[in-house]
Amino acid sequence: MSLEAADSAVLSRRQYETLLDAAETYREALVVRLCGEVGLRPAELAELTIGDVEQVRMDPPRYLVRVPSVGDREGRTSYLPTTVERELRRYARSNGLAAEDRIFSVTPRRLQMLVADVATRAADLFDDPSLVDVSSGELRHYFARRSLVDHDVNPRVVKSTGGWRSFEALEPYLSQPSDTEIVDAFDAVERPSGPDRDRTGSRSGQMVGDDSVIRLLLAASDRYALIRLDEEGYVERWNRSGASLFGYRAGEIVGTHVSTFYPDDAVEDGAPERTLAAAIEESGYETEGWRVHKDGSRFHATEVISPLRDDRGRHRGYAVFVRDVSAHYEALEEVEAERDALERRAAVARGQRAITRALLGSTDHSEVETRTCEALASGDAYEFAWIDRATFADRRSEWRAAAGVEPEVIDRLVPDEWDDGSWSDAPTVGTDDGSIDATSIADAEPAVSVVPDVSEDLGPDRFEGALARVCLSYGDTVYGSLSVATTRPDAFDAEERRWLETIGRQVGYAITAVRRRNLLLSDRVVELEIACRDEGSFFVGTSRELECRFELDSLVPVSESTQLYYLRLEGAPPAEVFERAEADPGIADYRLIETYEDGWRVEFVVEGSSPTLTLTEYGVTVVDAVFDSGTATVTGECAADADLRTIVDGLRSAFPASELVGKREAERTVQTAREFREGLEDRLTDRQEAALRAAYFGGYYDWPRESTAEEVADAMGISSPTLHNHLRKGQHELLRTFFDDPTDGTIGESPR
Repeated sequence: MSLEAADSAVLSRRQYETLLDAAETYREALVVRLCGEVGLRPAELAELTIGDVEQVRMDPPRYLVRVPSVGDREGRTSYLPTTVERELRRYARSNGLAAEDRIFSVTPRRLQMLVADVATRAADLFDDPSLVDVSSGELRHYFARRSLVDHDVNPRVVKSTGGWRSFEALEPYLSQPSDTEIVDAFDAVERPSGPDRDRTGSRSGQMVGDDSVIRLLLAASDRYALIRLDEEGYVERWNRSGASLFGYRAGEIVGTHVSTFYPDDAVEDGAPERTLAAAIEESGYETEGWRVHKDGSRFHATEVISPLRDDRGRHRGYAVFVRDVSAHYEALEEVEAERDALERRAAVARGQRAITRALLGSTDHSEVETRTCEALASGDAYEFAWIDRATFADRRSEWRAAAGVEPEVIDRLVPDEWDDGSWSDAPTVGTDDGSIDATSIADAEPAVSVVPDVSEDLGPDRFEGALARVCLSYGDTVYGSLSVATTRPDAFDAEERRWLETIGRQVGYAITAVRRRNLLLSDRVVELEIACRDEGSFFVGTSRELECRFELDSLVPVSESTQLYYLRLEGAPPAEVFERAEADPGIADYRLIETYEDGWRVEFVVEGSSPTLTLTEYGVTVVDAVFDSGTATVTGECAADADLRTIVDGLRSAFPASELVGKREAERTVQTAREFREGLEDRLTDRQEAALRAAYFGGYYDWPRESTAEEVADAMGISSPTLHNHLRKGQHELLRTFFDDPTDGTIGESPR
């Protein structure tokens, strides 16, 4: 039987693993493994004990099993794989077996049936009819084939460990020797004999590549080769290691120069000749670089070249040891790529921290912009950065801040779609072919716009990299855009875009904060009067349609985009107003609070854009607002150094039908704490003040309360209802003084 026919008649590795998968008990799997991986017969298994297992090596651990005599078959020694030994001892421990106890206390016939049951089950489970007839004998043949063909174990060892009486059963698995194997086997016949031969059978100085130990080492992997060159650098001897690594047969490569193994550029540079010369000069030389397989593919190799000399010291050639280290270099490149990616992310993170520090120290809008650009351009993440402050009145942008690049040269970098200043339109996202696709930038979450490939001559320097832009926003207000440029490869991935979105919001928050802080600390303010006729405002549109009037009593911020309005309504019944509010997506809720003789007091919860919200986001304190017959007249205050054009343009970006109709500078009236208390005392009666003091100092307002209302009333010598009456009126005056102080003039949302 040929080797191919024998292979087809024996279990494959996949079929053997299928049998193991079909085993339902630990014992079934162990029996299959002892037959298929150790080569034991059922009769031998029936006599086997745990005491027959012997450890013959400590490091690493190796085991043999002393197979007992059965019938006319003498006992033998078989090799026990480490994994099977562990499973065997585990089985013995779980069943409480002593060293002398039989591991399988059943008959050989029962063990044969056990293997047959597993085979039938595997055939059914995995739809493989060829497994039905698998027996313990087939498992032993699987053991023989795996040992001889797959692992190249000495046939005499396999015959002995498997208990075969002759080589006849193993003959199908022994392949016919190749030409190279025949030549290598009889190579010793050609070697000279005499007293100058060393213990290995080689003449002194001769290459020892055919030594059995070296052969075994080289055969263990296809990543090593030992080659013999003549004095001129031509291949003189070729063996299986060279054929396995480079792909050439001996007839193809013997007599060819060693430069055949080098890339063309290295040959043109003279690298092979320099290497051979260095080996002679230094009595051995080690180098590394690219080498070439027969099929032209390249691999990275280390190479050790030793000159060979005869007993008279004459140069007789070279011994060349080549090792394929491509896997190591690939692993190194992966680690370096991962390191570079982590370093790039670390640079972006450092930039974020730098921006946070810069924003905390900024005192006005322009300084926020300048420090943001400087923080980004001074790090490793970006080459330069700039901020455009949007101007919507004339649909253009003005350069406000830049770092790392002169503002006037930025025009050459920015695509036309970026230069229109329109943030209600879409940003631009670069595509692979350099075209521009439109996506939204005016959403609640700032979108990042990227141009991936930019190449421009910026005076003495040339920039080749990518650009990204993100809007600077707070709530529904967009202050402008931040643009950054980088030469980093693979820049602006999803994570970095999310980070830039965060930066856009962070800078927007900072601009809003410094505007409000400057208004709070300013001694002089600018009073603005703004008219808005844009029906994008619910109150403007409703007052026009119903010919009614809304007067704002108080404005309470609930969140970044939600405000609570308290208004006086005249000229239209609340039911009609509420009917319109029901259909408006910007009105979250509404209710009637109080009815007057000439009107009503109503409450609205407004979500999203509104003229008062937009002005507030730009640092304006709304003092008064009236919506009458389609026109909103809003009076507000801003810091004296505030940029009025930015404020008005910001309002017009959301509500185009808006205009500034008046402004004037005024001194801010500052009320001291003493003046506030004196004004409050003027509003309270003596009994109201006494009731508030008694309740406060008596612990009535503590939690848990230290005094009840009855106890405070008894202490004052009044009834409990009288006390509650005094407290309620006193608290009302206290809150009215705080929220409706006539010296303030605001409508309840002043940051002061």
